[in-house]
Amino acid sequence: MKKYFFVLLLVLAFGQTSFGQVTGVIYGESDGSKEALVGAQAYFLGAQSGAVTDVEGKFSLAIPKQIPDTLVFQFTGFEADTMIITSKESVEIEVTLYSNIFLKEIVAEGRQKPSGILRMETLQIEQLNEGELRKAACCNISESFETNASVDVNFTDAVSGARRIQMMGLDGVYTQVQLENVPVFRGLSNTFGLTSIPGTWVESIQITKGTGSVMNGYESMAGLINVELKKSETAETFYFNAYGNRFGRAEVNFHGGHYVGKSHKWSTGWFVHGSGLFAENDNNKDGFRDIPLSQTASVMNRWSYSGEKMEMKFMITGSYDQKYGGQLGYSPGSNDLSRYGVDILNRNLEAYLKTGFFLKKRRFGSIGLIYNAKLFEMNTRFGNESYDGLEKRFYFNAIYSDIIGNTNNTINAGLSFVYVDMDEKFNQVPITREEIVPGAFAEYTYTGQRITTVLGVRGDYHNLFGFQTSPRVHLKWRLSEHTDLRVTGGRGWRVPNYVADNVYMMATNRIWVNNANLQPEISWNMGGSVVQGFKLFGKTAGITVDYYHTRFVDQLIMDLEDPYTVQFYNMQGTSYSNTLQAEFNYEPFNGFDFKVIYKLTDVKANFGGEFQQKMMVPVHRGMVNFAYITRNKKWEFDLTGTLMGMMRLNPVPDAYAADFPERSDVFGTINAQITYVYKKWDFYLGGENLTNYIQKNAIVGADDPFGNYFDATRVYAPIAGANVYIGVRYKIKRKDKHK
Repeated sequence: MKKYFFVLLLVLAFGQTSFGQVTGVIYGESDGSKEALVGAQAYFLGAQSGAVTDVEGKFSLAIPKQIPDTLVFQFTGFEADTMIITSKESVEIEVTLYSNIFLKEIVAEGRQKPSGILRMETLQIEQLNEGELRKAACCNISESFETNASVDVNFTDAVSGARRIQMMGLDGVYTQVQLENVPVFRGLSNTFGLTSIPGTWVESIQITKGTGSVMNGYESMAGLINVELKKSETAETFYFNAYGNRFGRAEVNFHGGHYVGKSHKWSTGWFVHGSGLFAENDNNKDGFRDIPLSQTASVMNRWSYSGEKMEMKFMITGSYDQKYGGQLGYSPGSNDLSRYGVDILNRNLEAYLKTGFFLKKRRFGSIGLIYNAKLFEMNTRFGNESYDGLEKRFYFNAIYSDIIGNTNNTINAGLSFVYVDMDEKFNQVPITREEIVPGAFAEYTYTGQRITTVLGVRGDYHNLFGFQTSPRVHLKWRLSEHTDLRVTGGRGWRVPNYVADNVYMMATNRIWVNNANLQPEISWNMGGSVVQGFKLFGKTAGITVDYYHTRFVDQLIMDLEDPYTVQFYNMQGTSYSNTLQAEFNYEPFNGFDFKVIYKLTDVKANFGGEFQQKMMVPVHRGMVNFAYITRNKKWEFDLTGTLMGMMRLNPVPDAYAADFPERSDVFGTINAQITYVYKKWDFYLGGENLTNYIQKNAIVGADDPFGNYFDATRVYAPIAGANVYIGVRYKIKRKDKHK
């Protein structure tokens, strides 16, 4: 009897000091069906211990000594989930992961950050959600980065109203811009294509620094921007937006989506946009319109199908954009040749089809096919200079995805094809080029408990320039639950077009001199980032620091050192870009977000025979943002301040040197917006450039626009002054939830 009593005491003692077990089953849900996942991972972030599910989706895992700890559940092709374990007692759970390929709608209470780094991704991807885009109420894609420091947006000149984006101090042509992972903003649409899509159509924007995945193509040299539009299966039943500002700009947007049929397999959506600027403005008193008169219309129709064996998305869109700039009083088609005029007409028609097939005999295998056809026409005139272009483009991408052995090892491989037919006339001189680029790629991903490695390579054969390779590597190391380290490196290349890439340089009467031997631009990009989350006074805070270096092997240089010419030639010597960016974000109390950002940009190459800083790129830039949403979600407040450092400007002839300095001023701007939400209505009031900073002497030779010295490309700051706008939104949310 004593023996049994002693054994019982040991058992009780062991039970009091041992740690419990987490047991359970992990399911996956896709296309409305739910089944156990074999080989799914369950692991503790802090303890670095884990388990893999068996053939029935079951797992068992000992609770670590140090608690609380975060338990992570993940499986390839599904959104990862987490659970905080705070007790040593055994627990039995059931977990359901949802497909991240075509994720069904999930209703959850809580507040999503309007922007931030996607912690689960291997690459450094910053996502701007709809809440962030609402801060720029009258925005198209080119205007949607006002509260973001990773992407700089500047006016190209003082007469056309065109905007250009920059990443890492490099022009937008070195950043691959995609529409739902389809590279469409290329060639002729580099300069004006982004203005054709309004911000109200956009669901989110992902910004990737450095070279992206090889699956997306070879042109990601400085970074990648992917724009996700609202989907027909999740968009509001009806959405309306109207906007007007003090400069005479008006805008209306409509869109809506609904399911077709009772099965909810088919859905469709219509999107319509119309805008224009109808008043002349000359706030800097130089005799030129600060903003060109304009008329823009865009329409899009998209369809979606979701079945058991395949899924499909189809979209067709068209846009029309016409602008009239130049001197006050200029009207197109008039016989008054004494006024300098700018005429710009862009027309675009394109369609894309995306299909995904699930392989019956390969549980984790799938095949995705992407087709895109595009027709873009541009007709422009700046004073006495003209440029006309017609671009026909076709793109195809086939991707096979599967696992190797288990879900820790995944592979993506495929084939791509690009066809481009460019027919241009620059001052009546024809320029034609046909590009045919077949390619192949493969990408392997290893996912460990703390380290994820992505190795990719692609090869492309260009009919004019032969075979090109693009090796790339990406590494993510989760140092702790709140600390991520990322490292990336790779090669990218593109074929330049010295006229189409620099149409805005027609806003100067400099003589164009092309001494370049056309060849691909090639660069290597290397860099990394650290993301650190922590608690400050008991509230959530974080710091992100990243550094990237881009070094060119070959580059087409545009040299403006001679004030009388625009010279193009192949790179001589060294050309590189260094970018350091640091961001601190903090949520001192619920609903209030604060962030401050500093960016250092060093871009140098040989210009005019001297190794020096690139023009029109500020070395220093700072930004601060305050955002607050009241607890009842009725009021939204946003304030963004930007401080722009000095930059080197285009040289001017000696006769104008006294009025046009070699370097820009340091200046600051403030944007603010207030939104009131009443049931289905949003009413917003805002202002841009509320410091009313206006660049003085933006145009060289404004008194003689047809003379040799005229140059409107020295714009580094606002020229129209402060803007005040007002608008209203009305939306009816979806009631037809997916089955």
